[in-house]
Amino acid sequence: MMNKAPDEKKFLKLREKMVKTQIVARNIRNRAVIQNMREIPRHLFVPPEYLERSYDDSALPIKAQQTISQPYIVALMSETLAIEPHHKVLEVGTGSGYQTALLSRLADAVYSVEIIPALMNTAQKLLKQLKCANIHFKLADGTLGWKDACPFDRIIVTAAPITIPQYLIDQLKKGGRLILPLGYKTQKLVVIDREMDGKVVAYSGPSVRFVPMVGIAEQEN
Repeated sequence: MMNKAPDEKKFLKLREKMVKTQIVARNIRNRAVIQNMREIPRHLFVPPEYLERSYDDSALPIKAQQTISQPYIVALMSETLAIEPHHKVLEVGTGSGYQTALLSRLADAVYSVEIIPALMNTAQKLLKQLKCANIHFKLADGTLGWKDACPFDRIIVTAAPITIPQYLIDQLKKGGRLILPLGYKTQKLVVIDREMDGKVVAYSGPSVRFVPMVGIAEQEN
């Protein structure tokens, strides 16, 4: 077996460069987000054929015609959520598990739902290997959220619905925040705050490009 040490050193340098040029240079300021993206080995979440592109400024293909998101978008969504150490977070779309790993370092507990078995299995094994012990997994339709575990302080959606799933808004705590890509051909990053009086307020952010969300709630629209 080849010695992996040189590769790890190489990836560490690439990760440092990623944080400096893709994250900090684009005005991400949350120290916890920056530090954990500096530490989490993104190359472990990327298929072998894309290993050399692990720290590129782009999304990359993974199993089942899905993607691992662009590092900057992972950082932006995480920072915008304003996660506190005591928060309980719902992630809709485990995917590669990279975003999940970051959430697990920011929050008290993460509830991650994935509809594709192959993705869930791979992510679970990798996150266990990385000793992310505060993650609860569920193989299910994420458009329905996780009713038995709600309400959530924060909700993040990593696939794009055409309309905002009401199930997710209903599972958000008062004072909570939801972030998701919204739309079909044209997508915007949308932030939804549930104020303490129960009022729901939405804010539209930058243009993004995510894979489409699938599930019952999408079929109802």
